[in-house]
Amino acid sequence: MRLCMIGTGYVGLVSGVCFSDLGNEVICVDKNINKINNLKKGIIPIYEPGLEELVLKNYKNKRLNFSTNLKESVKKSDIIFICVGTPTKKNSNSADLSQVYTAGKEISKSINKYKIIINKSTVPVTTGDDLEKIISKNVNKKYFSVVSNPEFLREGEAIRDFVYPDRVIVGSNDSKSQRVLKSLYAPLISKGAKYISTNRRSAELIKYASNAFLATKVTFINEIANLCEKIGIDVEDISIGIGLDKRIGSRFLRAGPAYGGSCFPKDTKAIVSTADKFKTNLSIIKSVIKSNNIRSDLLSKRVNFILKNKIKNKIVSFLGVTFKANTDDMRDSSSLKLIPFLSKKGAKIKYYDPTGSKKEFRKLKNVEFSSSIKESLKGADIAIVHTEWNDFKSINFKKFSKNKKLIIYDMRNIYSPDKIKKHGFKYFGIGR
Repeated sequence: MRLCMIGTGYVGLVSGVCFSDLGNEVICVDKNINKINNLKKGIIPIYEPGLEELVLKNYKNKRLNFSTNLKESVKKSDIIFICVGTPTKKNSNSADLSQVYTAGKEISKSINKYKIIINKSTVPVTTGDDLEKIISKNVNKKYFSVVSNPEFLREGEAIRDFVYPDRVIVGSNDSKSQRVLKSLYAPLISKGAKYISTNRRSAELIKYASNAFLATKVTFINEIANLCEKIGIDVEDISIGIGLDKRIGSRFLRAGPAYGGSCFPKDTKAIVSTADKFKTNLSIIKSVIKSNNIRSDLLSKRVNFILKNKIKNKIVSFLGVTFKANTDDMRDSSSLKLIPFLSKKGAKIKYYDPTGSKKEFRKLKNVEFSSSIKESLKGADIAIVHTEWNDFKSINFKKFSKNKKLIIYDMRNIYSPDKIKKHGFKYFGIGR
């Protein structure tokens, strides 16, 4: 099939590349000329394991192309995916849908035959209705269908999640588009993916409800971890004990920093905003947002406690700064609060992340990027393991640090406390 992906951000690029790898002809469109030129050269704008190889392979085989010409790309395609950003509006909790609606207006100018227009961006309920109205101002409804097909890609695991999805959700109000899309996803369905056919509004809400529930699980176990620290037990035992209950499940029951990234923060706010619009109180999700917002403050206080209120002139090694491993995404990462906090207190911070230096810290006093784990740990008084990169899971602290009083604050609980203590280091974890 001939597909057009509008937007070459995380969702658009990964989905477009994976669809091309399934044998479809895909054009990825973006108004950013430099980004498009770089993609043609195989230069990827995001960090995602395996993506570069797939881009080069399918571009070489001419199943994948990149363009800045939206009009021509839409005309050449049968199915158009809208994959633009839906960030939180300034001074509001609601989603900014301006890019979605702009895409809809542009598409309406280029419809020359029947097209299926798919919203793959995460959008509030009724966005598809609004998009349909926008397009129908210029085009007769018999020439297009507006569909909701939310993505469920985890950063760092996106290619695997696309090829082996838990489910494919397609929300449409007509049978024609459902038949076409079931055919498009047939290669994934044959591998065991469950194809869920529903109406458009239901598909829109499924995405928000999914992310809100996962955010709730993360926040729940973080609050249980707070209790564990008070009563001297290990939250890892609690996670295992409750996670084996099939009604609960073990995924997302890992205590650590506040949740961050491109989805949970904005989507929890947006679903609350939608509920307010329909005069419904989502009190649980509101509590999740509140708890997550104060999570980084609690961790800052914990660092202060560990260092006995003597942060000034302490050398802090920060291992990992992205919101999670296998991504370069800094959005709403706890490090964005923790590192400035330590800097203001007079600490000297050296941080290392496998994805390199971060612009967010360049103007901060006494904060510098280290080129290796060894360099970051050199002379450190405390090592804060913030992100669970595989690079950090087998660190020989005894080899890298001559400071016998080194404190290790393991925010991901990736080490055995007993083993660390046997090497003579002080150990603190989350909920331990």
